[in-house]
Amino acid sequence: MTQYIDTQVCIIGSGPAGLLLSQLLANAGIDTVVLDRKDRAYIEGRIRAGVLEHGTVTALEEAGVADRLHREGLLHDGFDLAFDGDRHRIDLAALTGKTVTVYGQTEVTKDLFDRRFAEAQPFYFNVEDVRPTDLTSDRPVVRFRQDGKDVAVRCDYVAGCDGFHGVSRQAIPGDVLRTFERVYPFGWLGIMVERPPVSHELIYANHARGFALASMRSKTRSRYYLQCSLDDDVADWSDDRFWDELRLRLGPDTAAHLQTGPSFEKSIAPLRSFVAEPMRYGNLFLAGDAAHIVPPTGAKGLNLAVADVRLLSRALIEHYRDGTDHHLEHYSETALRRVWKVERFSWQLSTLMHHFPENSPFEARMQRAEFDYLSSSEAASRAIAENYVGLPLD
Repeated sequence: MTQYIDTQVCIIGSGPAGLLLSQLLANAGIDTVVLDRKDRAYIEGRIRAGVLEHGTVTALEEAGVADRLHREGLLHDGFDLAFDGDRHRIDLAALTGKTVTVYGQTEVTKDLFDRRFAEAQPFYFNVEDVRPTDLTSDRPVVRFRQDGKDVAVRCDYVAGCDGFHGVSRQAIPGDVLRTFERVYPFGWLGIMVERPPVSHELIYANHARGFALASMRSKTRSRYYLQCSLDDDVADWSDDRFWDELRLRLGPDTAAHLQTGPSFEKSIAPLRSFVAEPMRYGNLFLAGDAAHIVPPTGAKGLNLAVADVRLLSRALIEHYRDGTDHHLEHYSETALRRVWKVERFSWQLSTLMHHFPENSPFEARMQRAEFDYLSSSEAASRAIAENYVGLPLD
């Protein structure tokens, strides 16, 4: 026998996008049910991004979950681009009047979970066979199984926040959905280490041997990345090999300050750019990785998901509070305008800072010319800074 549950918005996926949407709607008195194929411990344990745009911090403040962020987050007013040993600092504060905050996505997720559980948000974890149905009707139904029982959530709207491999995007008919993709011919090998970061700001480095990124999660925890082959195996990268390669790519001046140690997380991630259009089908709305993927070079994945949620929550709140559907009707086109701008920036920075195996000597010179132009042009640096701190919501 099927158990039926009624709510206003059913949210598929309890990553930061789904959790934030649930909290923003709850603040406006809108009921939600959240379901996920994993459990809380698994979701909180995923290692993800850590650079939050100005607008992302604002959204977390509006949700009422920014207290720990402000206590523990690291405020950054700039970052460095390095090219074959030459350095150029992008002064975010001077160029835009805004900053970014380094605070891990894992911590954002924990803060949101704590708040949602404190407010008794209905969650369904470890669900199977999730099927969003009747999406073009006035009352969609999301069906799933949990602990061997059939459950159906009847709702007004479905929010697909279930990531790139989730079911929400797959529920859009093939003759409606269009996808656009660029797969990069390399990956990122990343490690986490309990050591102070090599620099108080991020360093993006282009080296003849490949890209490197020096980042951090706190004053005592560092996150480092190396461009690697998609054929590489993590098992072939000992900590010693990683540190030796990182020193080379960062250069001797920076490497002299590098504190090494045993890694406690090590993984290889492929890079891709991906966009699905439209981001609405009937009463299903996509948000976050369900609709788009960006290469991590510009630190935009979480931030872009938050921007989607800010747009979607605004639209749903207006619907229930004012009976106005203008922003609901235009959600997809409004979100996609921003998505494509962010995709452009992430593609631009990835193209500038990575070694592409297929590049000719001409293209390699163009990368150097682009870096030299950035280094000498305040206008060019400002364009990078404006994108890095976050574009306007609309």
